[in-house]
Amino acid sequence: MPDDDKRRSEADAAIEREIRLGRKLTAKDLLAQMAGPGALKGASPVSRVLQAETEVGTWLGDNLADTCGALRVVLHRHLKGSNLLLDNLDQPLVAVGAFCRRLVTTDNLLRDIVGEADIEWGRMMDERPHFEREGTPPDPDDPYTIEGVRTALHDALRRLS
Repeated sequence: MPDDDKRRSEADAAIEREIRLGRKLTAKDLLAQMAGPGALKGASPVSRVLQAETEVGTWLGDNLADTCGALRVVLHRHLKGSNLLLDNLDQPLVAVGAFCRRLVTTDNLLRDIVGEADIEWGRMMDERPHFEREGTPPDPDDPYTIEGVRTALHDALRRLS
């Protein structure tokens, strides 16, 4: 019997060599060989952090009233990798809710986010951004005003509950 096993393993090795001759070896193949069989068994190859960041981005895209998309980009940028999100990897929408609540209740933070959204909009549209100035009415062409963003955040918070 040991001779049969030896012949069988030699035959298997010969077949494997023949198969590999006709195929290019990729980095993925090498990593799989190094990790060994079943290395990812039962686990996702996507990190939990990336899964949470993706869920946040998807939720913002689906639930935030933002026709231009700049506000969504800015909010997602602030949440990605934040301690708030890292502390809530299993429930990333909790982080979204906490961040939005903090923005609508803190005028300075909201003003900064609106300014960033204006800059992002300017980049996206290849136009000069409109900035809201204290003491003057908002520019009618400004897609991101403090009150407009506050309203969008309140609406998003309602969708979260």
